[in-house]
Amino acid sequence: MMSGKSKAAQPPKYLNDFSHALAKEVQILLQEVGQLRDERRRLQYEIAELMAMKSKHGAGGEYTPDWKPKEEPPMPEPLPPPPLDEPPQPAKPAWRTVTNYKQEKRDRKSKTPKAIAPPPSAAPPAPQPELPSWAQWKPNPLLSPQPRAATSSSPLPGPPPPKAPEGLFGPRTPPPK
Repeated sequence: MMSGKSKAAQPPKYLNDFSHALAKEVQILLQEVGQLRDERRRLQYEIAELMAMKSKHGAGGEYTPDWKPKEEPPMPEPLPPPPLDEPPQPAKPAWRTVTNYKQEKRDRKSKTPKAIAPPPSAAPPAPQPELPSWAQWKPNPLLSPQPRAATSSSPLPGPPPPKAPEGLFGPRTPPPK
């Protein structure tokens, strides 16, 4: 009479069948991989032998050491340019003058008649030197951000929590003496 424990310890039959079929498939695939590896090794050896043969029989190899390329006829020298009666013109200088566009605008403004020019408006206030430069650029002070008042819902920053005595990778080692 069999106990219930021995029957429960055995896996179901379909699981055993699947495991055996899978093991056979893996074994077949491993054999095919081994054959492909051997064939690759054989082809690499054959390629190495062919390259060695080519180097022996090729230019400067063991069997044709005195081989030289065919000599080509020398190229005819180009004819010199015909002499000119005039001396050559000097080359343009590499430096070039750059016009100051701001100066040109000022000149244009000064050339306009006074009758057509609108009356001068109030001069913009001079930048205040005690302000940082970014504050001078702000166009509208109403649009500048203002600090928010602290509320009871927002916690105040307090002291940082105490650090653990251990480092990232465990307890710290004392320095060498």
